[in-house]
Amino acid sequence: MNYFNEEHNLFRESLRDFLSREVSPNISLWEKEGRIPKSIWKKMGDMGFLGLSLPEEYGGSNLDFFFEVIFNEELGRLNSGGFLITQQVVQYMSAPYIYKYGSEQLKQKYLSGIISGDLVSCIGITEPDAGSDTKNIQTKAELVNGEYVINGSKTFITNGIYGDFVVLVVKTDSNAGTKGLSLICVDLDSPGITKNKLNKLGWHSSDTAELGFDNVIVPKENLIGKEGKGFYYLMNGLQLERLCFLPSFVATMEFAISESLNYMSQRKAFGKTIDKFEVLRYRVSQLSSELEAIKAFSYFCCDLFDKQIYDVKLCSMGKLLVTELQEKISTQCLQFFGGNGYTEDYPMARMYRDARIGTIGAGTSEIMRDIIAKIIIDDVKYEKAKSNLNTKNNDLENNHYLLNKNSLFDGSESKQDLLAVKSLKIAEDTLNITIKHINSSNVKEHNKSESQAVRHQIAQLASEIECSKHFVYSIVKIDSKENIEKKHLMAKLICLQIMNKVVSECFEVFGYYPSLDQHPLEKTYQKSKMIQISNSKTDLLNRISSLIIEKELIS
Repeated sequence: MNYFNEEHNLFRESLRDFLSREVSPNISLWEKEGRIPKSIWKKMGDMGFLGLSLPEEYGGSNLDFFFEVIFNEELGRLNSGGFLITQQVVQYMSAPYIYKYGSEQLKQKYLSGIISGDLVSCIGITEPDAGSDTKNIQTKAELVNGEYVINGSKTFITNGIYGDFVVLVVKTDSNAGTKGLSLICVDLDSPGITKNKLNKLGWHSSDTAELGFDNVIVPKENLIGKEGKGFYYLMNGLQLERLCFLPSFVATMEFAISESLNYMSQRKAFGKTIDKFEVLRYRVSQLSSELEAIKAFSYFCCDLFDKQIYDVKLCSMGKLLVTELQEKISTQCLQFFGGNGYTEDYPMARMYRDARIGTIGAGTSEIMRDIIAKIIIDDVKYEKAKSNLNTKNNDLENNHYLLNKNSLFDGSESKQDLLAVKSLKIAEDTLNITIKHINSSNVKEHNKSESQAVRHQIAQLASEIECSKHFVYSIVKIDSKENIEKKHLMAKLICLQIMNKVVSECFEVFGYYPSLDQHPLEKTYQKSKMIQISNSKTDLLNRISSLIIEKELIS
């Protein structure tokens, strides 16, 4: 499937050229200084690289969301989480609230400055005693004589030290729970604000702050939208925050594997370059296959967003998988570099430090699994609101796959795809049987559907199945034949592995049975093992590594 046209490609070339000239040579300096000069954002604004999806009347470009995807990919390729997150916070975590819910006055005052690069914003949600649990937010805004008086504190606020204003989450009604939350724009040079810069493990070029608010007076006009609607606004906006991690982190991982392959082709040990060692070659095959799968899933999620669909389940799955994989790849790629990887002279040390925040920020992996479990086990429905940015308004009735996600393919798959499809079908059916089992399990001592460990296990498996489905589907519907053989092999590998993982783990979830013959998954278990035995994982890893490292053409 082709998501990019010629206009997209030209934009990518222009942005990449700018970043290679103006940003890449300075990243190491900015990392040491712990600060990015605001002049670079002004240059990017002048070039039209900011506010890509926002309206032209505020200085934006009114472009489709895949220009934002490119923006995130190209910033991700820089291997600087600090540089990346600074504008992600501005463009996707604070600006959209003003654009979608703010008054015209707020848009003119703040949105135009964000797009021009003159203003840097931040989002103020987290507090010392309130992270993902937003109902426990204690920062208060009391309306006194037509102005808000704000008291409280925030922590882990990216751009909080050198930024210009914060979209602050406050309680305007302490007795209304989440319905008492509101969003207010607060200038960071306002009297009564104190700042403390945090010393972080990674993201060294970005600033992260603890903010204190002591009787800070803010005009009533700075309220975003309506009082008491803050929680609703946040629940819609957080999906975009998580979504932008997908293309950016994928690009960083692609950079890591590319750098590793280049290093491995030159580093010699025991008389040969280390890319000739089987165990390292297989590791490259495995990581590259998992990355290719999440990349396809990433594009699918971005395409949904571009079609004005806000899918909480898929965004949560994507955020969970991409951050977990980035942590894995940063660790394994550093290992390829050996002792050199542990030094700041090579790129993997920075990626290793920066990657660690991924499974924590914007909702931890544990929170993502909680959300996914509620949807697939408890059948909780989340409103799929329209996106916070300018997107297409496509006729979704024509999207057969979108409306029939339970039916994996439409019969157009080739023989090369059949093994992958068959493996996924077994995995999906097994998981559905297991979910039905835990929902009907009502043992007094241990209700499995209420076991957080089991719920998280099911959520993880469901996410990996969903990702694999979209990977295989992207190959079935692919327009380009470039690297098609490699992708077929990767799909087989990934799907065989997820089938084995799902069947094995679900088998254990059922617990003790007096006899294997009585176990509901006994036949499925045997069938899956026969498929594995008949299809050599070693052969797949070997063929994939040859295509990646030697770039052989396998007929």
